[in-house]
Amino acid sequence: MMNRRLFLQKACGGVLLLAASPSLISCDRQQHPVRFGIVTDLHYSRREPYGTRYFPQTMDKLKEAIKVFNQSNLDFVIELGDLKDQDNVPQREQTITYLDEIEKEFQTFQGPVYHVLGNHDMDSISKDDFLQHTSNHGDADKKTYYSFTFNGLKFIVLDANHNLDGAPYDKGNFDWTKAFIPKEQVMWLQGELKEKNKPIIIFIHQLLDRFSDIGKELCVSNADDIVPLLEENGNVLAVFQGHHHAGHYSFRNNIHYWTMKGMIEGNLPDNNSFAVVEIDPQNNIHIDGFYNCEDKDLNRNL
Repeated sequence: MMNRRLFLQKACGGVLLLAASPSLISCDRQQHPVRFGIVTDLHYSRREPYGTRYFPQTMDKLKEAIKVFNQSNLDFVIELGDLKDQDNVPQREQTITYLDEIEKEFQTFQGPVYHVLGNHDMDSISKDDFLQHTSNHGDADKKTYYSFTFNGLKFIVLDANHNLDGAPYDKGNFDWTKAFIPKEQVMWLQGELKEKNKPIIIFIHQLLDRFSDIGKELCVSNADDIVPLLEENGNVLAVFQGHHHAGHYSFRNNIHYWTMKGMIEGNLPDNNSFAVVEIDPQNNIHIDGFYNCEDKDLNRNL
């Protein structure tokens, strides 16, 4: 766990490093790594705390994360789902208010931002509601799954928020233990993976590493069909996931599966979770974690 004093030292150190290395901004991929900020599972609302979840506090947690992100020379910021929550007695209009409030803060990042859909994003609203009240950068806007590129790296965002019959999660009409990627999206993914001249990063809310020791109820139900597609491509570096607030890590066939700890967990001032991820020109990944999010290196050739 990172205490506040250590956090401030780390953040200030990052600012000094950037100030000393202005040439990195204009260099190509041979010299310039790709850097992005990442958060997950904010579950923002103004409902009363429940267990270890302090729903209103994620607004201040996100403000702290965005402040660091805006000082860190990032290419983009992404959140991995469950951006908002709902009241004990859910009402669509109030839920949308929570979404608007947290999205407004998320958009204060001074650069491109992206969303991954999580199951709680459709707890009392529809996917269309979520899309109409959030914005992704560029061509990814108003899409639940999409791809984009930065500096020679390809990023693919998946949406597993479907019932087993392929119907999208809608206003709480779903079983969160049965996430599913429908055939149409699988076919789209196959097309995206045909491009084999770029390293690839996958973003998804629910977990794909169903082969690991993680509880299967946390995983995409047809993950065993998806993972071989990633492995066949040969250039997938890592899968970044949310959903499991405690975090998790696994590795198979040269692909890292890193599940980020949820921002919602724990009380201020000592608890938060966010990270700056850097992918170097050799495709090694360094996760610079803050507070409950630990640092981790995900090297390409293990």
